[in-house]
Amino acid sequence: MVNRKELNPEESPKARFGQRLRLLREERGWTQEELGTRMGCSGTHISAVETGRRPPTLRFARGADRTFGTGGKLERQSLALRQTALLEGFPEYVTHEARAAEIRLYEVGVMPGILQTPEYASALTARTVERGVITPEQGEERNALIAMRQGAVNRTPAPLVFVVLDESCLRRPVGNAAVMDGQFARLVEFAGLPNTVFQVAPFALGDRRPLSLPLYILTMENRALVSYAESAQRGQLERETASVVPLLTAYHQLQAEALSQADSVAMIKQLRKGTL
Repeated sequence: MVNRKELNPEESPKARFGQRLRLLREERGWTQEELGTRMGCSGTHISAVETGRRPPTLRFARGADRTFGTGGKLERQSLALRQTALLEGFPEYVTHEARAAEIRLYEVGVMPGILQTPEYASALTARTVERGVITPEQGEERNALIAMRQGAVNRTPAPLVFVVLDESCLRRPVGNAAVMDGQFARLVEFAGLPNTVFQVAPFALGDRRPLSLPLYILTMENRALVSYAESAQRGQLERETASVVPLLTAYHQLQAEALSQADSVAMIKQLRKGTL
């Protein structure tokens, strides 16, 4: 214990993973060597991951989940911190999203990840790779992260999920007609769930729209608030309640101005029929 390194989970995503690994190990009374034996690696490797000197691979995280019985939580955390093509703050946001009691999303231009069908996500990623913005490997990580986020949201007990989509999300074609039809069907299905509220902010709102950029707001189990706002080049995670409350107020104002859920679903059905 003399050389025990104190961990600061706020330092980086790697540090947060390392702290969680250490806590799980110590809760069971295992040494680093004992955990290494159970996972098929050395105690030195365990030490390097715990102290943030070595990032956890996806294989390592999956092995840790099997050893601790954590049901994929470490894998999700590992996948999030490995996202080199995401804006600052988003990997950390994902770790909070997986534990939130309430999730509020406002998206512009594209469907939010937790609602994307595999076909929509793949088509969107393929274009991004084609433009050279990200590598094929980063594209695969993005798609895997989307699947992970959806799995976390579909947990039991399920979180309350509020979604407001700018009309541009519906109007922007991604992939072919079949991809968009499948995506519209997914939105209608989502709106019918007992733990969701779905609305569209139509173009007709004009300058009455209180938000113009994507915004995600989480309410944690202890009622703490977390927000993530994104522009074209930057992402910002905010955990100070005093800073998040005005954003939450703007979100409620947006919901009041947006179409009702029934009218939003009707718009999607009309788009599927080609009558809008």
